Amino acid sequence: MEIHIFDDNAQLDTFAAQYFIDTVTRKPDAVLGLATGSTPIGIYGKLIKLSKEQNVSFRDVTTFNLDEYVGLTKDDEQSYAYYMNHHLFSHIDIPQQMTHLPNGRSADLEADCKAYDRMLEEQRIDVQLLGLGHNGHIGFNEPAPELSGGTHVVNLEEATREANARFFSSLDEVPKQAVTMGVGSILKARAIMLVVRGADKAAIVKRALTGPITTECPASLLQTHPRVIVLLDREAGRMMN
Repeated sequence: MEIHIFDDNAQLDTFAAQYFIDTVTRKPDAVLGLATGSTPIGIYGKLIKLSKEQNVSFRDVTTFNLDEYVGLTKDDEQSYAYYMNHHLFSHIDIPQQMTHLPNGRSADLEADCKAYDRMLEEQRIDVQLLGLGHNGHIGFNEPAPELSGGTHVVNLEEATREANARFFSSLDEVPKQAVTMGVGSILKARAIMLVVRGADKAAIVKRALTGPITTECPASLLQTHPRVIVLLDREAGRMMN
């Protein structure tokens, strides 16, 4: 596990974005696993800027997102489809048909989850970007006695809904379910980049990276992966010294 602690977010964002740029430069048809929420926004901004400065094209790149809320349309401002278009896809030359998210509006969610897994089997992710929840979740894989390996529908914990309520007008508007890539699928990526910011995440960072490997802290399973790059700001990494 490779751990980097940064003094400011601009440095962290630049490091992460350049890693993705280098991946695409080395492999123009790279498969990228992408995340949403507040954590990656600065990374995507830097990625857009660096791709233009370094003349890097995404026309042959394929992307898979970790998750999507159940019930939200693609044009809903709180959907992850909207988020990705707003923060990244509309600013680079990636063809829309090369971008993939779970379908939270599917009439048959189970069948759609299986179809997503088939695509992930056919195109192994080169780099998977992850954030980290306060309870140790990655994607929307919540702590539990056992975890699903593949893409599945999950009931969101109240704490997770409360954490995401800042993006909505009220807690009542936060969906109670999401479709998420499973931990097994995440661990199949060739490389995983975990990005965590903020003092409120310091304890869960330490638990995830150095504590027991347990499904009660899904991120702890990253300890079993051979290529994990961890990017922390100074506050998130304050317990790692």
